[in-house]
Amino acid sequence: MQKVIISIVFFLTTIFFSFGQENNGYTITVNISGMKADKGNVYVALYNSEKDFLKNPFKGDIVKVTDKKATAVFKNIAKGVYAISVFHDKNDNKKMDTNFMGIPKEPTGCSNGATGFMGPPKFRKAKFKLDKDIVLPVKVK
Repeated sequence: MQKVIISIVFFLTTIFFSFGQENNGYTITVNISGMKADKGNVYVALYNSEKDFLKNPFKGDIVKVTDKKATAVFKNIAKGVYAISVFHDKNDNKKMDTNFMGIPKEPTGCSNGATGFMGPPKFRKAKFKLDKDIVLPVKVK
């Protein structure tokens, strides 16, 4: 009889814990295309605020280019508003090369295809709402 009671308590505890668990977050899969070669790596940055956009990433990843494509995956990301920026470090010097005016010399891209005019892209153009798992295409130019 004691085994039956312990089994029932264990079963009920398991059910209560499974109902009590909240979603740990969502997955953002970033599919990057537009690279002209498999050399170097792609640096991927995830931003969660306008003030930090292109300055201080919330999360980041460095992914290998294969068949002129790359994929980065961010897991357990909370519901919210985010933006993605990427650059292809073609010469693998671990930094984005720019000209004397600060314009990138290596291919770059942002979520929503956001581009800048007389300056870098804006968060408001690159932002997206995360409330489910999402796959984002980003093309570098």
